[in-house]
Amino acid sequence: MLKPANIPGYFKAVSQVVSNQLNTGNQIAVLPKKTSVYIPWSSSSPLALSKALPNGNVTISVGPAVSTQIRWAHTDITVPDFSNYRRDSTKDPYKKSKESEDSRKNFTYLMAGAFSVGGAYGAKSVVTHFISSMSASADVLALAKIEIKLADIPEGKSVTFKWRGKPLFIRHRSPSEIESEQSVAVNTLRDPQHDNERVQNPSFLVVIGVCTHLGCVPIANAGDFGGYYCPCHGSHYDASGRIRKGPAPLNLEVPPYTFPSDELLIVG
Repeated sequence: MLKPANIPGYFKAVSQVVSNQLNTGNQIAVLPKKTSVYIPWSSSSPLALSKALPNGNVTISVGPAVSTQIRWAHTDITVPDFSNYRRDSTKDPYKKSKESEDSRKNFTYLMAGAFSVGGAYGAKSVVTHFISSMSASADVLALAKIEIKLADIPEGKSVTFKWRGKPLFIRHRSPSEIESEQSVAVNTLRDPQHDNERVQNPSFLVVIGVCTHLGCVPIANAGDFGGYYCPCHGSHYDASGRIRKGPAPLNLEVPPYTFPSDELLIVG
């Protein structure tokens, strides 16, 4: 321990050795008395005290088979050097932290941006795979389109095909049927549609054979208007697939279709 001495300008260093209470027979360890060391001190040379104090561990033996160790306040323990783990911008002790702040911010922003882009790409990949798993399978897509030869449908007849698991009605209309359907007053219809809005070629009517009431399958070339008739609840459709009588609220649905040639029809 260090404490000011009575002499001005001096410090007094005092050390005391304590026995470890090891009993070796009848011998008794003899402890030395306290010793005082006077070290010169002055305000002009404050380092004189640190130079005068011992800087290592001192081991002494007192009495028979009695040993102890004295550890002084000032030692030569080396402070670990972490320079290899520090940024170069922070190694200069005379450089203000504000001067190196920009470079550290740039690194932080770069890492944050990189992780953000990676996270967004990963999220996009997960969402894409999830949505793809909900799409139609290959066998369903294979039935997405159907090709029909128009020459196989005689005039005045309606032929039923299967498309996407639903009945498909294709009707080859006669000139009299075309004239009759185009002359119907639209304002008298429950679901107003002109015949020209429902056909691309007036000679052929393409509709899905599902009643718009409760999903039943109507009968072709039947009913009060010569088109389609649903016997389940009595819905009557004309030769344009429009509801004319009964509980059905809407006309028969017209699917998407094209005529790549005069002899071929593609639905879907």
